Amino acid sequence: MRIGWYINRLRSMGPAEVLHRLGEQRRRIASRRRDDGWERYPSPQLHPVLPGFRHAALAATDAQRQAIAAAAQEMLHGRFSALGRTWPKREPDRLFPAELWRLDPVTGRLWPGAEAHTFDIDFRDGGDLGDIKYVWEINRLQQLPVLAAHLLLSEDNRSRSAIEAAIGSWHSANPPYRGIGWASGIEVALRAISLIVTLDLIGDRLDPATLRKAGEILAASAYWLPRFPSRYSSANNHLVAELAGEYLVGLALGAESEIARSALLNETHKQILADGAGAEQTPTYAAFSAELILLCAAAARQAGTPFPSAAEARLGAFANFVGWLPQKAARFGDDDEGHVLKLGDEPNYIRSVAAAIHGLLGTPGNAPEPDDFRSLFFGAPSGPAPAVHGLQTFTQGGLSVWRGAMNGRNVELTFDHGPLGYLSIAAHGHADALSLTLCIDDEPVLVDPGTWLYGSGGAWRDWFRSTPAHNTLNIEGKSQSTIAGNFNWSHKAVAALVESEPEPHWRLSARHDGYRSRFGVVHQRTLARQADGILITDQLLGGRRQSEIVFQLAAGLHAERHEDTVTVLRGDEVLLAIRFPDAVLDIGAGGDMPGQGGWVSLRFGTRQQAERIAWHGEVGEAGIDIHLAPIHPPQQQKPVPT
Repeated sequence: MRIGWYINRLRSMGPAEVLHRLGEQRRRIASRRRDDGWERYPSPQLHPVLPGFRHAALAATDAQRQAIAAAAQEMLHGRFSALGRTWPKREPDRLFPAELWRLDPVTGRLWPGAEAHTFDIDFRDGGDLGDIKYVWEINRLQQLPVLAAHLLLSEDNRSRSAIEAAIGSWHSANPPYRGIGWASGIEVALRAISLIVTLDLIGDRLDPATLRKAGEILAASAYWLPRFPSRYSSANNHLVAELAGEYLVGLALGAESEIARSALLNETHKQILADGAGAEQTPTYAAFSAELILLCAAAARQAGTPFPSAAEARLGAFANFVGWLPQKAARFGDDDEGHVLKLGDEPNYIRSVAAAIHGLLGTPGNAPEPDDFRSLFFGAPSGPAPAVHGLQTFTQGGLSVWRGAMNGRNVELTFDHGPLGYLSIAAHGHADALSLTLCIDDEPVLVDPGTWLYGSGGAWRDWFRSTPAHNTLNIEGKSQSTIAGNFNWSHKAVAALVESEPEPHWRLSARHDGYRSRFGVVHQRTLARQADGILITDQLLGGRRQSEIVFQLAAGLHAERHEDTVTVLRGDEVLLAIRFPDAVLDIGAGGDMPGQGGWVSLRFGTRQQAERIAWHGEVGEAGIDIHLAPIHPPQQQKPVPT
């Protein structure tokens, strides 16, 4: 690992965290000497954690049964896809070879296995091995609950054989604490949760040897999780996952951890803010944390010790927050597609988790898709949610949303005035203060660029989270906040909402200080509703600077320039007109290097060229105005009488 990573990481730590890291390192050294081998982790008697899941699964709808069967067939035929990649196909009689747990499907190379102690593997800098996310994804064993549900519903014994083969293979290839599978607590926790759900669905149908191996994996996980927790600057969604795993494994081993339960409840109130937004400034990670908490809340209910109403109310607040987000453009900040119960690709993951929360709480909400996997276990909302419209500001989360009609179109606008991210490293935040997104008739038009990759993303990782990639103002191509590693920032812009006027002629104004130390100015942006559109006013308080103001289009849209006005089209249909102060504009898509043109990443590991509109000019205290006007839809032709 590069020495620069250590230096930047240390700069983000206080004295208490430095002491914690030193103690953690001592425990790692001790672990190398004494903690290896399954014989140290005998399987105890296993107890049901979510027994109600089995009864719920047996009541699956036809659509859910079909979706589960289709996903299970893919797995039974040796096909696995995740994070935008497809693993090499395996033969049905050899679904889980030992090398599968180490294989990077992009590079084709193998990460270290049982020959290496897990703490000796530098997963943050894999070099030519690839991005560790891919290897960890299949090690989460999230295929197993799907196969278990399929076995329960269809009596297809191939699923039982596949589950036994997977558990046996993983157990043999990954003794504690050897290889890449034990290197991160979040991975240990998610794998344990997959095993627990699988056992609760069909544990009585597995052979004793498989149950013993599953119990040993859970026992080793129970030792690992409290010993190497994510704390201080790392205490984000990783900590939620670790605590959820520790709590659920404790129930499975018959020794509920009050410490884990109490800490998880505490994190619920830290990481889901009072207004329902996620503290990490990314809705997908908030949904991931909420799903983990939801699963534990369901287990607590079934154990007869339900979570306090305040914790369940915080889950409900997140679900209500999701109800305001645009359905097809609800992503900003990082998104690595981390889920807990997973059937396959889920384009509406955030809304699925929200619906599951409403299902458990018995409250109205947006209905899940007919084949939704989570609703199989948590139920559906008690009824439809009331339609949301108008202006809504989530003060703690730092996001304003406007939904309404404009020029005959349904418009959804988001305006980000929140913090960079969570805790001192803001690991999953992007430098997107005062950026906006716009949907017209439920389709994305001005979008967040997405994530692309993590450890192997290089300069492109930096681009996708930079200010010039987002729909806001940047100065001289610099980001508001300073990148100091793949999951770290050394300088963080502080944003604040300074004005909010309600409907009907709403007005929002916010500012951030990210450019003050380097350029002596504060960026302030005002959005104001007008009769025929939205007026954007960008100001630099304290001076004048050459600036760039960006509008990133969704993939598949096209921009045409007519002097100082750009029209945005989908095919031949004009959707939006953007009027600039003058015609000093660049419009471009793609390019070999970051910043040459526009790119969007619709999911982890994939990217598409998409046109990026950039105005260039000097901005000062007087500000410059840009006008957005949705264009009336084409008139429907009346049928000609016959």
